[in-house]
Amino acid sequence: MSEKELGQKWDRCLADGVIKLGTGLGLGIVFSVVFFKRRTWPITLGSGMGLGMAYANCQTDLRLHYLVPKKDQ
Repeated sequence: MSEKELGQKWDRCLADGVIKLGTGLGLGIVFSVVFFKRRTWPITLGSGMGLGMAYANCQTDLRLHYLVPKKDQ
């Protein structure tokens, strides 16, 4: 894997992480204010879920180079 390709993958991972963290944080705030009387756990849960999804996507993207494609029979 070339250094440029690895850099592009890291850039995608960071951008995906920022987007998913922001979305989870935003949804957590909305749910906290609207449904749960300003409790903090929906914000924490939303942020954690966003980061977890971003981590899983990044892990898959970085391992994609090492996966062996399945041959059709």
